[in-house]
Amino acid sequence: MKKTGKAYFMISAVAQKYNIHPQTLRLYEREGLLKPSRTEGNTRLYSEEDLEQLETILSLTRDLGVNLAGVEIILNMRRKIERMQAEVNEFMQYVKSEMARGIGDWEQRLSTAIVKSTPTDLVRASAQPPANAPTPAVVETDGSRTSGH
Repeated sequence: MKKTGKAYFMISAVAQKYNIHPQTLRLYEREGLLKPSRTEGNTRLYSEEDLEQLETILSLTRDLGVNLAGVEIILNMRRKIERMQAEVNEFMQYVKSEMARGIGDWEQRLSTAIVKSTPTDLVRASAQPPANAPTPAVVETDGSRTSGH
């Protein structure tokens, strides 16, 4: 484990601080709710981020009565929301930078980036099928097939 200047706490200190049994912390790790780092001797070390996660878990279970399956779902949803928020923020930065470049430049780049076509190229003007199109078969209610002519 590298020294990074962060504070780390052993399982006994964390258990005592939050008034929980060390086995509860091990259970949360087995369930994937906590991921403490390990020393070379395999001792669990909890970071400040781990403690924040633990506080969230304890709040959900103690204060709101959420079971561990619910905690897992809530934590996963929070991570997804945080990722999505980061993506929205990144997109907003992009839009702001594009707007700062100026509308004239934007219109010029837009006109060169899009392939020119008229709406009639994309949608047929007539709802009628072409003259050489095959006529679909019609099945009568008695099960016999007839031509569409």
